[in-house]
Amino acid sequence: MVKLVAVDIDGTFMRDNYTYDVERFKKILARMNAVGCNFVVASGNQYYQLRGIFQSYGKNISYVSDNGAYVEACGELIFKADIPKETVASVTDFCRQYPQISNFLCGVKSAYCEKNSVSDDIFNFMKIYMPRMEWVDDFKKVDDQFLKFALLVPEGETFEYEKLLRENLQGKLIPTTSGHGSIDLIISGCHKASGIKRLVEKFKISPAECAAFGDSGNDIEMLKYCGESYAMGNAAQNVKDVAKYVCLSNNEDGVLVALDKIFPQ
Repeated sequence: MVKLVAVDIDGTFMRDNYTYDVERFKKILARMNAVGCNFVVASGNQYYQLRGIFQSYGKNISYVSDNGAYVEACGELIFKADIPKETVASVTDFCRQYPQISNFLCGVKSAYCEKNSVSDDIFNFMKIYMPRMEWVDDFKKVDDQFLKFALLVPEGETFEYEKLLRENLQGKLIPTTSGHGSIDLIISGCHKASGIKRLVEKFKISPAECAAFGDSGNDIEMLKYCGESYAMGNAAQNVKDVAKYVCLSNNEDGVLVALDKIFPQ
C-alpha cells in the first residue's frame, strides 16, 4: 500500500494557469488520510509559497521545499540546510562575473536579491515562487540561515550554464535545473529525494511504500527513490526514462487522475 505521495508543483500538480481541481483533491486527500497516507509537496519553490497554495489543509500536508533544503512533517520542522558563509561569498563573487545570471539567495526568513542586479520585472516574476523576498545591498552582509541559490539564466543556454557552474563550483554547491532558464545551487546530497528520505524515516515507512510525481530534472532523484514513480505526460524525456509510469499531463490533471486510481472511492 502507498503510504506517502510526493508531488512536484510547477508542471506537475498545478496546471499551467496555476490552478488545480480543489474539490477533487479534497476528496482524494480525505481518502488518503483515511488509510494513513501522507501527502507531500516536493518543490524547488520557497516554503512560504507552497504553504500559501495549501494553507487551508493545515497540518494534513508535509513539505519538501527549496529542493530538499527545508523539510516540514505535518507542521513540524525536521530539517533546514545551512550553507556556510564562506560558500555564500565565493558563489556570489563567481556569479557576479556573469551579468547574464540573475542571482537570488534563499534563506529561512526570506529570499534576497542584490539591488541593481536585476530588473523590477525579473524581481516581480521571481516573487511568484518566492513571495518573501527583499532587496539587499550585499549577499555577504545578510543575516539569515541560507538554504540555496536560485538563478535565472538565458533559457536557451540553461544546460551550458549548468555545466559551467558544475565545473567551477567544484562541489561547493551542486547545480540542478528544472529547465527553462532556472538553476538552483544546492548543498551536495540535499535534494528532493533526501527530503523525502527524512520524511520516510520520520513516518517509519519504506521507500517502496512511496509514490512520486514529477516533470523535470530536479525530480529525477525522488522518482528513483520512490517505489512508485510517475512522469507527467508533459515531462522531459530524461524524466520519463527513469519513471515507472507516464501519466496524463499537468493540464489534464494527471496527478489527480492517477491518485483516483491509487485511492479509489
